[in-house]
Amino acid sequence: MIKVAVEAALGKRDHVNVFGTDYPTIDGACIRDYIHVSDLVDAHVLALERLIQIPNESFILNCGYGRGLSVLQVLDAVDRKLNKPIPRRAKSRRLGDPAQLIACNSRLLEKLPWKPQYADIDTIVTHALEWERRLTWREERRNGH
Repeated sequence: MIKVAVEAALGKRDHVNVFGTDYPTIDGACIRDYIHVSDLVDAHVLALERLIQIPNESFILNCGYGRGLSVLQVLDAVDRKLNKPIPRRAKSRRLGDPAQLIACNSRLLEKLPWKPQYADIDTIVTHALEWERRLTWREERRNGH
């Protein structure tokens, strides 16, 4: 979702589809537990280190911040960062999409020394925009622009 939103913000897409605006949520859009890619990577590295230390131990962990944001709240964060709205198109719900998916990260926090560093949506969006701009710059250089 964040990747699609920043691509639209930077002109790589002409709009963002919002699948479902009639969910029983604060603004009608579905809610997800969006996580910064660096926090996700840190959790995976810690899990691998634990597996190396204790190879016979295995467990399932949910990785997330334990709280969610709606699709529209994420799009609003991108709008705020760029001070302009991303074009949005309301679409029907996708089959099987629940209104809300939020990770219960209590076992992760209990089992690993994981501490999120970038749990703020504005930081996540800022970093995603910076990354997408770097990708665009590299693509343009490769294509001779």
